[in-house]
Amino acid sequence: MTDSDTIKAEIKKVSLMALKAKMDLHDLSEELPVNWETIPHVAKVAFDSYKSLEALRAALKECSA
Repeated sequence: MTDSDTIKAEIKKVSLMALKAKMDLHDLSEELPVNWETIPHVAKVAFDSYKSLEALRAALKECSA
């Protein structure tokens, strides 16, 4: 498996995690003010997921160049 293939597989995995985090954040927003205490944690998970996804996409671009 090449570096590019490895990165693509990781992008797929992190993309699913990011999508789940996005949906969790959306669900939380619809339930407010219930569980308002979880906003920082749920938002951090979403932020970190998308940050990782962006970094992987940049790594793939570098690998492809």
